[in-house]
Amino acid sequence: MFAGKGPFSAAVDLVGSDGGGGFDHLTLWHDSDQSALVGAVDTLRDQGWSECLTPAGEHWQGEAIYQRRGAPVFVALDLSYWSKRRLTVYPATAGSIPTCRPS
Repeated sequence: MFAGKGPFSAAVDLVGSDGGGGFDHLTLWHDSDQSALVGAVDTLRDQGWSECLTPAGEHWQGEAIYQRRGAPVFVALDLSYWSKRRLTVYPATAGSIPTCRPS
């Protein structure tokens, strides 16, 4: 479950962690419904999270980024329709949030 929606499949990637606890990223997906994660990001927006889109040519191309001041994480929603849509949760550390333009 995420933001009151789901259930979703999930995987946690600990690679890159400094051994002090925490995670590198958490990835969520739905095996049969590409739109299932859209409800989760709708809830984030309703709770005051801002949305922006990544510019072309960057690593984050094709994602909507959700962030809220003071939140320990930011969220990226894959906008691709060519594979399973993924929602990824990352720790929000200095310099880790991609540069993007408001949606």
